Amino acid sequence: MPDFKTIADFRKDNGKAIRSVCREFIVLCRSLKLFSEAIVAIDGSKFKAVNNRDKNFTDRKLKARMQQLEDSIARYLTELDRADREPTLVTEARVGHIKGKIATVKAQMRQLKQIGQQMSKAPDGQISLTDPDARSMATSGRGTGMVGYNVQAAVDAKHHLIVAHEVTNVGHDRDQLSSMAQKAREATGRDELTVLADRGYFKGEEILDCERAGIKTLVPKPQTSGNKARGLFDKADFRYIAARDEYRCPAGQRAIWRFTTVEDGLTLHKYWSSACPKCPIKARCTSGEYRRIARWENEHVLEAMQKRLDRTPQASRLRRQTVEHPFGTLKAWMGATHFLTKTLPRVSTEMSLHVLAYNFKRLIRILGTQRVIRAMRT
Repeated sequence: MPDFKTIADFRKDNGKAIRSVCREFIVLCRSLKLFSEAIVAIDGSKFKAVNNRDKNFTDRKLKARMQQLEDSIARYLTELDRADREPTLVTEARVGHIKGKIATVKAQMRQLKQIGQQMSKAPDGQISLTDPDARSMATSGRGTGMVGYNVQAAVDAKHHLIVAHEVTNVGHDRDQLSSMAQKAREATGRDELTVLADRGYFKGEEILDCERAGIKTLVPKPQTSGNKARGLFDKADFRYIAARDEYRCPAGQRAIWRFTTVEDGLTLHKYWSSACPKCPIKARCTSGEYRRIARWENEHVLEAMQKRLDRTPQASRLRRQTVEHPFGTLKAWMGATHFLTKTLPRVSTEMSLHVLAYNFKRLIRILGTQRVIRAMRT
């Protein structure tokens, strides 16, 4: 029976091989014709790193901690002033204790200033002292977060096998869709693939990359417009007429193309109607002089995806029941601390081991032990 150090060293020294075995296992599943439906669900989940929240610093957290220390010093100095005015109220031992506290707090402030200098050199303005690659990330609970990694997974909709995964230290999913979709297609060996994802993956450029690669995406659009909340018409209330390259507004007026601009790297066409100032329902449309509508040059890709979503109302439910259960299973196996290793390469290896174990158990459940052994031997 190998001890924990032998196992830990094996994992540390064979990271590349372990990740390769995880990929080869998916090749085995593909040879067994398990990926017949060509549908995968993609999602990301936050996993805790070996780094306490108190050992992670952002600009906001650093300022808050400095303010706490300054308040502590002010409180101690006030107590020392009281001791000078009324020596009988504060004992000599207490005065010595307070002076020691002040010295400790000042040392902590000097340390925080050094951390601030290191943090200013970090690309994302963040530093973790225990695991340098771990990052502070928001979680689904309001106002909560953790220091950890964002694990991406693509799960086969038929057998719930994890066909592709990636460990990142980016706290959001917006830039992960096309890379995970292409990894999933390579793993399944399917020329055509349908990908399900949640609103966190909605980004026009990522969806366009998938479309150009021949991957169909089903990603609901997040409701970020404040117009509907204010009782105003939303952009969805304006109908685009492709033949004329113009919009038809809720009042039945033509909103025609006016000019093209580039914003945040995106080419946008701007439209509005000359009838806006005298429109009888203008109060329900805009508080400005004209209601301007922006259209991305590749907006037709997003519109085609929305039509697919409208024809597939069960897509969101299918995504949830496909990809969320594996994450829950993995976290239950890993325990409350989640990752045990530090730095992104080693954490990636650890995740590959967990994914391999999960897929192995799933395959045994699907085919039975003897058939899996025969398949591995051949």
